[in-house]
Amino acid sequence: MGTVTRPLHPGAVRRKTSDDPAASSVSPQSNPAPPHSEPLSGAYFWLVVFFVVYCIRPEDWVPGLHVIPLAKISGIFAALALFLSIGRSKRPIQQIPIEIWFTAALTVWLTISSLLSPVWRGGAFFKSLDFAKLLVAMVVGFLVVTSVTRLRRLLFVQAASVVVIAAISFVTGHSHLRAYGLVGGMYENSNDLAFAIALTIPLCFAFALRSRSIVVKALWGGGSLAMLVTLFLTGSRGGAITLAIATLVCLWHFGIQGKRPQLVLATIVAVVALFVLTGGVVAQRFSAMSGNVNDTFQQSAYESYRQRSLLIDLSLSALKDHPLFGLGTGDFEVYSGLWHEVHLAYLQVAVEGGIPAFLLYVGIFWCGYRNLRRLSRRSLDPETQLFAWALHGTLIAFLIGALFSPDAYQYFPFFTVMYIAALRATVEERSQPEWVPAARDKRSKTLRFAGWRARAADSPPV
Repeated sequence: MGTVTRPLHPGAVRRKTSDDPAASSVSPQSNPAPPHSEPLSGAYFWLVVFFVVYCIRPEDWVPGLHVIPLAKISGIFAALALFLSIGRSKRPIQQIPIEIWFTAALTVWLTISSLLSPVWRGGAFFKSLDFAKLLVAMVVGFLVVTSVTRLRRLLFVQAASVVVIAAISFVTGHSHLRAYGLVGGMYENSNDLAFAIALTIPLCFAFALRSRSIVVKALWGGGSLAMLVTLFLTGSRGGAITLAIATLVCLWHFGIQGKRPQLVLATIVAVVALFVLTGGVVAQRFSAMSGNVNDTFQQSAYESYRQRSLLIDLSLSALKDHPLFGLGTGDFEVYSGLWHEVHLAYLQVAVEGGIPAFLLYVGIFWCGYRNLRRLSRRSLDPETQLFAWALHGTLIAFLIGALFSPDAYQYFPFFTVMYIAALRATVEERSQPEWVPAARDKRSKTLRFAGWRARAADSPPV
């Protein structure tokens, strides 16, 4: 009986055997696979530029740069690069997590409330537009931070920038009653600077423990000490509480869970010693809350404490009168007549954006906490575990420190939520099959269809 042969369909691949001379002449090493490259490198580059501009604020201390809107330019280029690269991302738009959608909804709601502001519509509207830059950074960040390496670079930019700002602020402001930020934005006053430092300390822990180099460890350790000294010199009570929470969470993760008892001991000794040597300003401001004042400085601290209580009462009254849309972004300062924020982030968002804004604001950080809980159930490599612990320390410190936060719209807490979302997506993608670009040519579709027809022809009849 003759042998029946089938025509070779286009999708078939000829399997070479050991007797095939063509197979013996080609070694696996002679035709290696092309190296894998991360997509959206252009969008990621401009995202890094945006982070550098936001974290180090070169326009505040480099002559001539103040006339150039660097943050807006880098944000626009990052969004444009992302738009031109649609279809080449590992993560399509449909995979953007709920916390970023909450941020988008919060941005829209704050803009609407600003246009309906009973206080100052123009100022509130432009404040909302400034906050909208955050949404661009979060969307681009989630879509392009597709590896731990890319995440590490962004975390490094934030940590190194705050170390530099803290060191400069110590040098220039240690002779004042309270140290303050050398540049504007989130470092503008003592409380802003202290809050930024407290939220960045966990990242310094992670980078110091990640490196095997004694020199690098010493640099991060020295930078952390400079940040602690500067924070104590600011005299910020809220910053000190936020720092205490961040340090406790870090010691639990890096020291207890990471089995580094020497780290726990060294950190406690260093913090106590620095507080004894440089924490007099903070101690005096805490003691002034009791009403027992001995000098002008403590009298000022006590008046500040009383003023915070008055601001909270005024904000609750304004929230009662405007529960839906609030006063408008940033308009509580004008409404109060004292030209100060509430110094309570949750209440500030509620009084300026209404109850819906408050719910969205809380939902954003709840989603970040939920993502960390899910990451904690996975088996992570050492580097990923370090950064997950650091982000946990930062997020928990903010959730408690927000009760004393000087500015509800600071980007660092939102960046932390974006970092966590990107890290979780990266970890989950590692367990999936290798990614294949979504864009395929017509020939590949034809081959797949031909292969399906051939498999159907080979299948036995039912």
